[in-house]
Amino acid sequence: MHANHVKKTAGTLLYRPGQGTLEVLLVHPSGNYNRHAPWSIPKGLIDPGEEAEAAARRETWEETGVVASELTPLGSVQYTKSRKSVEAFAGPAPIDSAPHPASWEVDQAEFVPIEKAHKLLHPDQAPLLDLLVELVASREPSKPS
Repeated sequence: MHANHVKKTAGTLLYRPGQGTLEVLLVHPSGNYNRHAPWSIPKGLIDPGEEAEAAARRETWEETGVVASELTPLGSVQYTKSRKSVEAFAGPAPIDSAPHPASWEVDQAEFVPIEKAHKLLHPDQAPLLDLLVELVASREPSKPS
């Protein structure tokens, strides 16, 4: 597989504290044919000359209406069946986040508990959840006093 044939996408894994657990922002693709499709992190193609993080922010805003503020590179995943890679960025969701389907591309945009996210998320994106849990755990001890 030639690297230049890989569709490069970027997206965010925004999180917030939930009821005793972490909640993450996921979207579901719209269209009748996607009724049973897995959910995804908000993401999309990186435009020519665009930085991956800028694309991730843009796509998150376009799909959910949520503005991503502080982002940390989370890593990337490669789809097993298609020639697509997703470069992900994680960050805390703004406190007043009210995600909604802001684009024709998605019919649902909501925060879901991370346990549920493992069941809903596209299997090729699932490793991103584990990376997020590690990232958040690594930040826990250094809470401001």
